[in-house]
Amino acid sequence: MGLWKRALTPEAFAGTHAATLPGLLGIRLEEVGEDFARASMPVDERHIQPAGILHGGCSVVLAETLGSTCGVMALEDGWTVVGLEVNANHLAPVFKGDRAEAICRPLQLGRTVQVWQIEIRRGDGTLTCVSRLTTVVRQGRGR
Repeated sequence: MGLWKRALTPEAFAGTHAATLPGLLGIRLEEVGEDFARASMPVDERHIQPAGILHGGCSVVLAETLGSTCGVMALEDGWTVVGLEVNANHLAPVFKGDRAEAICRPLQLGRTVQVWQIEIRRGDGTLTCVSRLTTVVRQGRGR
């Protein structure tokens, strides 16, 4: 399982988020590798700003959702994470009809704080957003 302490299937992810913002935006967990996780999100009417491109807030939701999911998977049962800070640099547009794909990897996995790097690319592979999520580790119910 690599760095992961808990397994999560795409089906379980979908069930957890069905009635929440990630579910409403169509975010899907696509793959969990040894030291990364990958998720995707369509870009349709729900996701665009008036200029017809992906709204930056949707990129942040994708990044924070994937980073938080990774944070929980990296912990033993009985522990969870809460977002402390998220930032995003929007580098290129994603157009309506495309799909955004995010890859998340850890930068720091401490006992009390985790830092995750998330890169988002559009369908042609262009890097469109770089995000960093800092989470606080705490006892609580896991996913």
